[in-house]
Amino acid sequence: MDLLVLQGIRKDFDGVRAADDVSLSVKAGAINALIGPNGAGKTTLFDIITGFVAPDEGQVFFRGQCITGWSPYRIAQLGLGRTFQDIRLFPNLTVLENILVAAQHSKEETLFASLFLRGMLAEEEQKNRDRALRYLRMVGLENKQDALASALSHGQRRLLEIARALALDPELVLMDEPTAGVFPQMIEHVNSLIRKLQAQKKTILLIEHNMKVVMDISDHIFVLNSGKKIAEGRPREVQQDDKVITAYLGRRRR
Repeated sequence: MDLLVLQGIRKDFDGVRAADDVSLSVKAGAINALIGPNGAGKTTLFDIITGFVAPDEGQVFFRGQCITGWSPYRIAQLGLGRTFQDIRLFPNLTVLENILVAAQHSKEETLFASLFLRGMLAEEEQKNRDRALRYLRMVGLENKQDALASALSHGQRRLLEIARALALDPELVLMDEPTAGVFPQMIEHVNSLIRKLQAQKKTILLIEHNMKVVMDISDHIFVLNSGKKIAEGRPREVQQDDKVITAYLGRRRR
């Protein structure tokens, strides 16, 4: 089943075409990678999918529903979680509090609620806390729950952002360079976490420049260059595609 579908996405920034008639389909339950040279338009597509940028043309569908132009909050509530290339945490909140910010479901603050639903709200808060701790255990940060996010290492901040993206139990998780700038041991940890998420029926779409990571864990790969999709397929197919080799190396195979 196609969980996410992009149809004819185009986006220009100051005369530069960042996305040029991009169409792709993401299968449910698969680990998908979106790769390409710097400036290929990968993060622009993520921004369009998650509602941070509106496309100039084209449509985005999630579970068959058109979500083009929806707000990021509404899209997240629908079941799409996301991490960012530039890590976006609350540095002066604790690790646990960073997760709770995402995990808490908004409830209307009314006099009725404060007087009659106090027990219900307390129960909801406990459920959110239990959920947050579960995701911290999943990424290996349970012993850091009371530390400030600013005190974490770069790799630990990456893990915290992944945990926060998971806090609303998304069906599709978009990860923007989850292994960028981390040590080799942490890369293996992130790879293991992605496989674990797939085993839990999550669908993954990741941007990644580490080709070993991409080839090791991906079921399907999309390749962009200069805003255009130039190839897609299984890792071995993409590795042997002349257009991909030219985009990365500037030459064809001999």
